[in-house]
Amino acid sequence: MKGFCEKAVASKFSCKTKSDSSNSEPQSSDTKLSKVSLWSSVFASAFSVFETNSESSPSASEKKAIDNSRNNGWTTAVRRVVTGVSMRRIQERVLGTSKTGISSSTSDIWLLGLCYKISQEESSNHASSSNGLAEFEQDFSSRILMTYRKGFEAIGDSKLTSDVNWGCMLRSSQMLVAQALLLHRMGRSWRKTSHKPMDQDYIEILHHFGDSKASAFSIHNILQAGKAYGLAAGSWVGPYAMCRSWETLARSKREETDLECQSLPMAIYIVSGDEDGERGGAPVVYIEEASRHCLEFSKGQVDWTPILLLVPLVLGLEKVNPRYIPSLAATFTFPQSLGILGGKPGASTYIVGVQDEKAFYLDPHEAQSVVDIRRENLEADTSSYHCNIIRHICLDSIDPSLAIGFYCRDKDDFDDFCIRASKLADESNGAPLFTVAHIHSLPKPISCSDGMDDCSGFREDDSFDVVSNKGAEGYEHEHEDDWQLL
Repeated sequence: MKGFCEKAVASKFSCKTKSDSSNSEPQSSDTKLSKVSLWSSVFASAFSVFETNSESSPSASEKKAIDNSRNNGWTTAVRRVVTGVSMRRIQERVLGTSKTGISSSTSDIWLLGLCYKISQEESSNHASSSNGLAEFEQDFSSRILMTYRKGFEAIGDSKLTSDVNWGCMLRSSQMLVAQALLLHRMGRSWRKTSHKPMDQDYIEILHHFGDSKASAFSIHNILQAGKAYGLAAGSWVGPYAMCRSWETLARSKREETDLECQSLPMAIYIVSGDEDGERGGAPVVYIEEASRHCLEFSKGQVDWTPILLLVPLVLGLEKVNPRYIPSLAATFTFPQSLGILGGKPGASTYIVGVQDEKAFYLDPHEAQSVVDIRRENLEADTSSYHCNIIRHICLDSIDPSLAIGFYCRDKDDFDDFCIRASKLADESNGAPLFTVAHIHSLPKPISCSDGMDDCSGFREDDSFDVVSNKGAEGYEHEHEDDWQLL
């Protein structure tokens, strides 16, 4: 988590989560780094004082031994606070990182398909009186947060009862799927309130993500479904394997009941490159393929169903190719947007919005005790599933290996998505994130009638406009896209 540019927004809500003990320290500037070092030195000096005193205490006297023990106990307690769950809060208080990361900009904020207008007056320090910012904060804090948990039942033969330090990608994917379920059952306008009893659908969604085999989308079941893709307790996994694991899990949970009664009441379509990503290149959303997934999900009952699209991408080598940044930001303007699984290498987050060059995200790197949310408990404490601390990362610094999610409620919604995606590809200057085509056709031999001596080439025949690899300036090989195999 080192390298994250983290900001916290002070609002009327209080964050209920506890900080992770190891990996979630933000570093935002050279000045703050120097201040952190300064304060670390102060705390280190304090430790050395106590330890020196303890070591120099006479051991012959029982009274001195008791004092020595007390000093050691106090030193240990302070060390735990400084290096443990409260260090982030100490730094925020000392270094002033509790200032909002959005108050200085008047640019629009896009959060999962909704736009929040920020006026000049609203961008002042009086954030509590600005409607745009307040609405954005309420929307952000209503998104479901999945974090590290500790104390759950052991995962298979691993004996692990916590996913701290290795489960961030699984938690990030849970957040994306939970947002899809919120959209499906509650609608995009839903906001969390403090009123009880709570909505039954909301409680059931949280129940599905409990940390036990009994919960449909627990990490126990995700790991079991993803064994074929290398998922294992205690190991980190990439976005592509994560998407495929969800596809497998969704198929395994389909029951012989009404479609709406299923744990995931929607088809799932993993949009990868040609030959399942093995040849690289921009993935293609095939309309015919999406229709097939819907028909298969409904077991032939209907022609179209709600559908979850997951698009795993690799947009560069060590960092995202700058040519893709505008398109990545633009996906958050889609009404169908479910955000991005992405972050720093080895530290996955759930990116939910953008403003200028900043990407706002929910951070799974918070270690919390396991919570059992039962379907019938409409009075449950769900505070650990939400947080108002708004963190951001520079969009151009995220890991190039990521996955984008979209949810389409019906055929009309899917058609609207295709129109928007095609327009985005047309405006990508030859670097589309993905394209749209009607059918998945096989390559056709190039005709020799064109006067070409070599007839061994192939041409793709798609009935939908697909953006070529040639850039807007007419060059093909300069600035070649940094696509990798998925």
